[in-house]
Amino acid sequence: MIEIRNLRKSFNGNNVLRGVDLTIPTGETIAVVGQSGCGKSVLLKHIIGLLTPDEGQVLVDGRDVHSMPEKELYALRGRFGFLFQGAALFDSMTVFENVSLGLVENSTLPETELRRIVAEKLAMVGLPGIEEKKPAELSGGMRKRVGLARALATNPDYMLYDEPTTGLDPIMSNQIDALIADLTRKMNATSIVVTHDMFSVYNIVDRVAMMHEGRIYFTGTPAEFQSSDDPVISDFIKRFGR
Repeated sequence: MIEIRNLRKSFNGNNVLRGVDLTIPTGETIAVVGQSGCGKSVLLKHIIGLLTPDEGQVLVDGRDVHSMPEKELYALRGRFGFLFQGAALFDSMTVFENVSLGLVENSTLPETELRRIVAEKLAMVGLPGIEEKKPAELSGGMRKRVGLARALATNPDYMLYDEPTTGLDPIMSNQIDALIADLTRKMNATSIVVTHDMFSVYNIVDRVAMMHEGRIYFTGTPAEFQSSDDPVISDFIKRFGR
């Protein structure tokens, strides 16, 4: 379980998070939506301890992320998979080196085992046999899936997706959505999907949390979100629906 309590964060006097409260039960897939600049990605970075709040807490399985000793925090991060908005692959590395990076840095597994794990994860995202390719040889959708394979390499308990379909055409976006939904069922991971894509919201998540003016403005099911007559929600859906 992830519990976010009265989380506040400002940058150079700009209040980005103004008291965020949100509880995400184990096994749930939740979408965090909202206008650009409302703090969605900042919230993700607090959850894994990359940013420290000005006030408030993030609790993972009852432990305060920001009061953990450094060694425990690194161990906690090992339980998270993170799909970055632009995939964030290293151009100078092969696909194998990108996907295995977290395992190489945090384990002593022999290369034969690393290769087995990488092959398994690439097969899971529909890209078998591309270990020796470089990111420049891949399409945008393929790079996104390689980033997902890297996030899955450690068999995480928690998955964080930062705009997983941004920059992709509708067909590839639908494929990524279907892949995320399938992987979520197979892994039973607790998942947070930061997105503007209403198709993703309606088809792959259990619950929606909308951020507005630095706070959680709405929580409910996708159906409740879609049918809301609240003007802030309605305007958001009109702007970002597809």
